[in-house]
Amino acid sequence: MRTMTQLPLPQLHFGLLTCALLLVPPLYTSCHPTLISGQPQLVMERLSLPMFKFNWTSISCRACQVLFTMLDVALLSDINEERVARAVGEACIRLHLADEQVCRDITELFRDDFIRALQESLLWPSEACGLLVGPPCGKFDIYASWNITLPKDPKPPVTPPVPPKPGSPKSRVLFLTDIHWDIEYAAGSAADCKEPLCCRNDSGTLKWRRREAGYWGTYSKCDLPLRTVENLLENVARAGPWDWIYWTGDIPAHNVWSQTRKQQLSALTVITRLIQKHLGPNVTVYPAIGNHESTPVNSFPPPFVHGNRSSAWLYDTMADEWSKWLPELALKSLRYGGFYAVQIQPGLRLVSLNMNFCARENFWLMVNSTDPANQLQWLVHVLQASEDEGEKVHIIGHIPPGLCLGSWSWNYYHIVNRYENTITGQFFGHTHYDEFQMFYDGETLTRPLGVAFISPSVTTYINLNPGYRVYYVDGNYQGSSRLVLDHETYILNLTDANHKSGAPQKNPKWTLLYRATEAYGLSSLFPSDLDGLVRGFIGDERLFQEFWYFRHKGHVSEPCKETCKTAVMCFLQSGRYDLLQQCDLLNGVKVRTIPC
Repeated sequence: MRTMTQLPLPQLHFGLLTCALLLVPPLYTSCHPTLISGQPQLVMERLSLPMFKFNWTSISCRACQVLFTMLDVALLSDINEERVARAVGEACIRLHLADEQVCRDITELFRDDFIRALQESLLWPSEACGLLVGPPCGKFDIYASWNITLPKDPKPPVTPPVPPKPGSPKSRVLFLTDIHWDIEYAAGSAADCKEPLCCRNDSGTLKWRRREAGYWGTYSKCDLPLRTVENLLENVARAGPWDWIYWTGDIPAHNVWSQTRKQQLSALTVITRLIQKHLGPNVTVYPAIGNHESTPVNSFPPPFVHGNRSSAWLYDTMADEWSKWLPELALKSLRYGGFYAVQIQPGLRLVSLNMNFCARENFWLMVNSTDPANQLQWLVHVLQASEDEGEKVHIIGHIPPGLCLGSWSWNYYHIVNRYENTITGQFFGHTHYDEFQMFYDGETLTRPLGVAFISPSVTTYINLNPGYRVYYVDGNYQGSSRLVLDHETYILNLTDANHKSGAPQKNPKWTLLYRATEAYGLSSLFPSDLDGLVRGFIGDERLFQEFWYFRHKGHVSEPCKETCKTAVMCFLQSGRYDLLQQCDLLNGVKVRTIPC
């Protein structure tokens, strides 16, 4: 980190105590600008999360710059790292940002990697404050605009998709995301607690009229016991056969303050082998990496970071565990940067992206956020080769591209525009909700040309039923569009599963919540169909409230109206981050985020 001026080392008494807040807010990742039912005010206050009361926008620009200058000077000497870390913990405790033990644990977990990233970054204090406080406080040049290079080959004429002929083959694709298995989940423990994650033996004592954790899961800030994950896999195995499976990450629980590499790798291994056990050797699973797979959470250094701070410990284990599903060339790319491409069938290629290289919460991007790992340029090469071969391409990833860093999101949107004839499916998770984001032509932003489908989570976090998705894709035949024709969402109704006849069900069933074409009166789920659905939400309140109910997997207490509805409409139409910002500003919407 560069310093604004060479000051004598200040007394760290107040400075470090407050500057240290830099380390705390980003530690719990946020999902996306979303509405909490019944709350009309929602925005991109990404650092204003339920477990933290501090918000960077509450301090002045001058104070922020002074504090970062002090931190900058302090980090010039490795001797001060220990003092910085201690001050972080004290600041977290004194400002009541989290429980005392959580503050101390998470400070210890994050300190080495985060301080090293700060030391290697080129941020001036004004640039850091431009990010945290807002553009009037400085320009965050490290995230400045950058462009990938597209081939000179002209874009082929656009061919509007047509529905397949009756009786044409369809591919049935299972989609799993955001499992978040909590090895310490304890039925009967406190479902309400002061920690960021409850329903555990250390969640405090049950108090009068307090809720307790259910056997199969809980409507609260709780993740899932392993028995629920196994029950899901047993049910989907019976519901097969599946042509293939997409699995877009986030395996461990939300106890991000106390995770070790050994625990993360154990969760990866256990869930991978359970999937192999229950789904069998005859179906291929195509995984993508979530932001919770690493520890510290969101910490994904680009490939130029070597040694113990690199992600090799994670990528190598993934490659070993997933070698039954992926060919050697894909495993090589996975080991390098956590992404890969593979042919699913003749005429259909899959690209699995590491979306952590677009995430604001990945603090390693402070060092360099320009196309980390050269991933988007690699994507262009894959798409051009597929276009030349006449292949269609599906893209999977964890974080939806509309929630990525501005330049990354803009470039991805640009790529989707250029290769709209080739990219016929985009599939993501991360938000835990059942939703989607539209892509439009780059010239007028009116012609729908793509959809990023965002599937509901397996986990209950927060206040949700467990769920999974089934996609019906135009099948394996000559001339297939490979587009999504329909999808179904299945849930485990926790009210029934936990309390049937006064006791938990022994083998609860996952039931169909809805089928998209039937629920919304659509013939298919082509981009034009979903664009029409979004427009229909404007005048059809019943239709929109039905979507709101499905969005929460059948567990929502209040309707979404007025400002809430406006914010949701912004989100659905904004497959690009700057479009979401513009829509929010235009409509005066403030959107809060939830942690995922």
